[in-house]
Amino acid sequence: MNPAYRIAVNAEWTSMCNAACSMCPRDAIAHPQRMQIDTWRRLLDRLSPEEVFRVVIAGYGEATTHPRFDEFVEAMHGHPVRFDMVSNGHLLDADKIARLDGAIDLLVVSFSSIDPDVYGRVHVKLDQRRVMANLQAAQRLFTKTRLAISLTPMPECLPTLPATIDWLKAQGIGTLTMSPTLYNRAGNQQEHALATEELRRIIRRYRLRSQELDFVPSVREVARQWLGNRFKCTPRNVDLFVAANGDYLYCYNDIGHHHPIGNVATDSIADTLRRREAMAAMPSLCDGCDMRKRYSPGELLRGAVGHMRSRLRAT
Repeated sequence: MNPAYRIAVNAEWTSMCNAACSMCPRDAIAHPQRMQIDTWRRLLDRLSPEEVFRVVIAGYGEATTHPRFDEFVEAMHGHPVRFDMVSNGHLLDADKIARLDGAIDLLVVSFSSIDPDVYGRVHVKLDQRRVMANLQAAQRLFTKTRLAISLTPMPECLPTLPATIDWLKAQGIGTLTMSPTLYNRAGNQQEHALATEELRRIIRRYRLRSQELDFVPSVREVARQWLGNRFKCTPRNVDLFVAANGDYLYCYNDIGHHHPIGNVATDSIADTLRRREAMAAMPSLCDGCDMRKRYSPGELLRGAVGHMRSRLRAT
């Protein structure tokens, strides 16, 4: 029996990172760890296109730092589910580019500003020149995988946004995205708050792609998610976070990984979703979160239209 709706999966190869980005509340991760290859293979066995429309390799760490990166990428080849990856781009050398090409559909690199000072304050510990060179190499070398940029929606990045966009487009990178919400992950980002409506205006002004639409498979499926879950939170219900130790988490905003609701070793995705559907809000996570009302009816409609257009382009 097919499930009532599909979800996205956020897979965390590692919760360790080579950066200390100002917008990332990494201090909430008490025990960073790496996923074992057996856990990854078990998760791959759990994934089916009937239940999952997209897998994003991200989590709260940098996937390219995993010492068994090549083996993890190789295990994805031939899998029927779509895979994407999020990276800071610092370790994206020619070898990693070649291995990723065709294994994932989309590589999304976080990039804050063309201005070295701004970049250094936001993407702490990273070498901007090295990242820029890696972006040029990826754009040149990818033949199957697409390259996208996630532009950082922090106030200090916005004055240089036009120049940043100009440089990226000059490299031939046309897929530029931005989130309309600077995630206040369970209250951890209040000092960086920027009104969502202002970010939406910026996205429209510069014709960027709104990242939230990537997590809307269709209005029908989101409606079923809404009806099927006791807690009415579209961002939580559309995404299932799998931590580096194989735990399914209640919500991807559980940065400290304190609320597991199953594990890939023992629980299927369907069983885990049924368990989560019956769960109420968790005040420790939900009360300070700015994601609960992220999707308006108009945005869901635009997501459905975008989904249909992408399917038409594919055919």
